[in-house]
Amino acid sequence: MNRAFYSDTITKFLSLSNEEIIGKISLSSEFSDEQLQKAAWLEEIKILKSFLPNYEGKIYFEYSIPRIGQRIDVLLIIKSVIFVLEFKIGEKKYLTYAIDQATDYALDLKNFHETSHDKFIVPIIIATEAKDTLSIIEIKPHDDKLVPTLKTNARMLGEVLHKLIESLDGENIEIDQWEAGRYKPTPTIIEAALALYNNHSVKDIIRTDAGAINLNLTSDAISEIIRYSKVNLRKSICFVTGVPGAGKTLVGLNIATKHIDKTNELYSVFLSGNGPLVAILREALTQDKVNREKLAGNKIKKGKVFSEVKMFIQNVHNFRDEYVGDSGTPLEHVALFDEAQRAWNLKQTSNFMKRKKNIANFNFSEPEFLISCLDRHKDWAVIVCLVGGGQEINTGEAGISEWIYALDKKFSDWDIYISPRLSDSEYNTEDTLEKLKLRKNVKYKEELHLAVSLRSFRAEHVSLLVKQILDINIEEAKETYEEIKEKYPIVITRDIKKAKQWLKRRARGTERYGIVVSSQAERLKPQSIFVKSPMNPIHWFLNGKDDTRSSFYLEDVATEFHIQGLELDWVCVTWDADFRYTKNCWQHWSFRGNRWQKVKKPERQNYLKNAYRVLLTRARQGMVIVVPEGNGEDHTRLPVFYDSTFEYLTGIGFEEI
Repeated sequence: MNRAFYSDTITKFLSLSNEEIIGKISLSSEFSDEQLQKAAWLEEIKILKSFLPNYEGKIYFEYSIPRIGQRIDVLLIIKSVIFVLEFKIGEKKYLTYAIDQATDYALDLKNFHETSHDKFIVPIIIATEAKDTLSIIEIKPHDDKLVPTLKTNARMLGEVLHKLIESLDGENIEIDQWEAGRYKPTPTIIEAALALYNNHSVKDIIRTDAGAINLNLTSDAISEIIRYSKVNLRKSICFVTGVPGAGKTLVGLNIATKHIDKTNELYSVFLSGNGPLVAILREALTQDKVNREKLAGNKIKKGKVFSEVKMFIQNVHNFRDEYVGDSGTPLEHVALFDEAQRAWNLKQTSNFMKRKKNIANFNFSEPEFLISCLDRHKDWAVIVCLVGGGQEINTGEAGISEWIYALDKKFSDWDIYISPRLSDSEYNTEDTLEKLKLRKNVKYKEELHLAVSLRSFRAEHVSLLVKQILDINIEEAKETYEEIKEKYPIVITRDIKKAKQWLKRRARGTERYGIVVSSQAERLKPQSIFVKSPMNPIHWFLNGKDDTRSSFYLEDVATEFHIQGLELDWVCVTWDADFRYTKNCWQHWSFRGNRWQKVKKPERQNYLKNAYRVLLTRARQGMVIVVPEGNGEDHTRLPVFYDSTFEYLTGIGFEEI
């Protein structure tokens, strides 16, 4: 795949005229303001030609980073070094966003480009009109051979490159071999949504190993079910399972974007009961579309863009409420329900309708009513239920059994496609699946299970480790952590200040970090953690390092309700006394007034366990766990509430800092 607008050997680049080079770049250009861009390319070419006659290697203009949806201005390979050059033509200052931008590009290559993993990579910001500065003598690469981003002006660029080439000693890069390396990105769900909404293929933004193959097979299987249902006028429902971080939400977004054809009146909608996820994705897509239109010179109102995005991604409760008391047929023939196991049972739905909507005797569970809405189509319809195991974290969340009850009760004509793993213990469907055995229109499809986590590109078995920890399978957890710890560090401390320092040292570029806690963590106030303090998840997830409301500031914290379905690069999990390890079992507690009370209901115990499952599976690259020391003078924070949990986790092998 040719990822650059123009690439050539340095020798050939030097032999061509500036106009010829710009002509070659322009053939592939997608930039709207061509004249302004050509002027920038011309300046870059002149600067590069002033010092490149001394070197051999290869040069690439506008090198694509599809995961981020942007391009590196110039990528240079000389001897053993890959240079990521970001030019700021006419700029006199080194802006923070530009430094982060170059760092992000270099990290993308380091993490996701197969033949760049073990290479020296040097990101450089060139503010062409800045004052002379040269402070690279003491620059040392990180352990992964990524050099911290350097800053220079145009005049000093040649000298900077010369010093780096001389000091970074290694084997010369075989360029043909380097170019043949596979690009295996693992985007965050926000990055994936942006890329898919902008018509990228899922194959452009997802790595190409077994996990991604599985994801593509699942997407293809669902697409075929949609095609078959449409052609044969059938109504179908699919149950897609997957381990945490395997890409269930990504599958849903991919199917929703692929099956929208307004010309032929084909509409799909991505539905989620996860309010923070819906709000964050909507805002991210809206901001991105507005920014792209502005860069293209088009005037557009944010409200108009938001309305379009809102049609594509909806809160499942809003979708439901629209059809309560309305016999109309939905516009969409395809509805994808993310985290379908969190749909409400009959009791929760009826209570809500009575209290909030003033509707008495509402006799539907949420799954039954949602199926009935799509069943109103006279021709065909498809529902895709994306199911997470052990993810129910709130009162009234019915699990997937409620969907099966509804299908057995009222929708006997619907075709049912099931992942064989739906019978696994974490989905709690063993008894209800028996109800479907006598139906002829039930098919089990292996492709409907996503077996490999894509969240952590550093270690795919983090979700397994977390399951083993929560299930108190100590020896298995030790073995799993031994396998992953080199790529996925997990450290532990009693001091939250040390944890914050660890996060800041680890993160580079715009890698996002933050503190997450259980929503029941009421006694972390001495750690300056106020779990009941209102936080805005949009600001927390999307805003930058200079915004006190962002996760970067490490002041506001996210709970399992804010962060489920989302992820950070680096996470601090602060563990309170609500979930305590003691004598080979977990104890479940809730703080009320001035003391902890034992949680006795199995359902609520399960919610608390699942809350920690969510918190411990949010980090893509590594995490620090804080277990406070407690205080012997505070009866609500006695050391005994915390010590056994700390000892249990250190016993797994997590290093104390």
